[in-house]
Amino acid sequence: MQYSRRPNARAIIKSREPYLNVRGEVLFYQERDGVLVTAKITGLPQNGSGFYGFHIHEGNDCNGKGFPDTGSHYNPNDLPHPSHAGDLPPLLSNHGSAYMTVKTDRFRLRDVIGRTVVIHAGPDDFHTQPSGDAGEKIACGVIRAV
Repeated sequence: MQYSRRPNARAIIKSREPYLNVRGEVLFYQERDGVLVTAKITGLPQNGSGFYGFHIHEGNDCNGKGFPDTGSHYNPNDLPHPSHAGDLPPLLSNHGSAYMTVKTDRFRLRDVIGRTVVIHAGPDDFHTQPSGDAGEKIACGVIRAV
């Protein structure tokens, strides 16, 4: 799905490790009944399953090895995983690229501006607490208003 209007916010996704070249963008469109999230990612490393955990984290910085300042999943209502406001469907790699669009009513765009989008090395298992055991953080981007 390609949207004809400009997004309301955007996160530029990058990896920091020299052996990874994950790149892309996540676009956010505020709608009356939720937020449309579109991810376009390239350079995903092979991980066996082809699925990658994909979440909005509470932190506001993508600096440092392993992105330590991204914090935990965005979870303002203190719910168990996978009911966090920042829990999104996993990305599915197709020869290292992923494209995904999802609509969510778990947050309003104004609540996540300045927070981070994180891609994990493995799939989210949807039950391990507190974060789905998706593995290390391999790429990150800060959500900024457009």
